[in-house]
Amino acid sequence: GKKTKESQTPKFPGQEEDNVFGYASMVNLNQRGDVKCIQDLKKLCLKYCPAQYHTEMSTVLSGKTKRPAGFLFHERMVNVPLEITEVLHQQLLKDIDHAIETADDDDERKSVDFGAFVRLAPCYAAGGGTGAIYKYFDDEIFATNAEFTYVFDVPRMHEDEDEEKMICTVIVMTKTGHRAAMKDLNKLISQGGA
Repeated sequence: GKKTKESQTPKFPGQEEDNVFGYASMVNLNQRGDVKCIQDLKKLCLKYCPAQYHTEMSTVLSGKTKRPAGFLFHERMVNVPLEITEVLHQQLLKDIDHAIETADDDDERKSVDFGAFVRLAPCYAAGGGTGAIYKYFDDEIFATNAEFTYVFDVPRMHEDEDEEKMICTVIVMTKTGHRAAMKDLNKLISQGGA
């Protein structure tokens, strides 16, 4: 088959050097759908998906959509300045746009022009288990711009009674929703936070 090019982050004018505070990445479900951990994440998403979203979620995760879907992964150091969070997400968009512009052919271009973003956002259970507090505030912004979201309980890692109950919010966004969330993130940060 066709060999997939590994992404290299291009250097953009004015970009600072090598201080890494976090990462953001997209994993293409068409190209990586046969990898065990991606298969496991897809099964997990479908297992807990409410009936009203199951058909749509199955389509998104199938790898048979007109534009590819991808899992959006991001992680960062705790308590980084708001501006770093925005830069992290802006860099992912620049990387995706750069990959689209520099693709060798139409097939490669289509493989990085994501139409759907699926984020498994870590949250803490709140309000007696009826609400969610997002670990990362930007996930809440993504959720407000999503096509749909749903929540499932995360198994406890230890038998520690004091361990906070973790839940996962599955956030499904279109490309348009993701770009709208980026505008909301920029607005929040330019206003100095919440």
